Amino acid sequence: MAVDDACKLKFLELKAKRNYRFIIFKIESQQVVVEKLGSPEETYEEFAASLPADECRYAVFDYDFITDDNCQKSKIFFIAWSPDTSRVRMKMVYASSKDRFKRELDGIQVELQATDPSEMSFDIIKSRAL
Repeated sequence: MAVDDACKLKFLELKAKRNYRFIIFKIESQQVVVEKLGSPEETYEEFAASLPADECRYAVFDYDFITDDNCQKSKIFFIAWSPDTSRVRMKMVYASSKDRFKRELDGIQVELQATDPSEMSFDIIKSRAL
């Protein structure tokens, strides 16, 4: 499975320059490509709504938060979205390519696997960030 250079470049921009709130990736013609870039103003709800209900995706979300001792922090989440309603073959392709793709994105801090929206709710993101 190849990884399009744009995936790595956009991820570096998210990590270093904070140009994006999230990036959604999809597998197309045997390679991982960028499907959608979320602007820094977009919310977690807008990100979650951007994931298709019946197709797998990889996503990266930059979560900003303030700790109990009032420090501004950020965590980069890698989310493997694999809804139960997606095709079995698609789930297999995404599952088998995930680790290799994740290695290309240096700086992932938290990984989540989700098969339905409740498994990646904002409360789960908040609890995993601390």
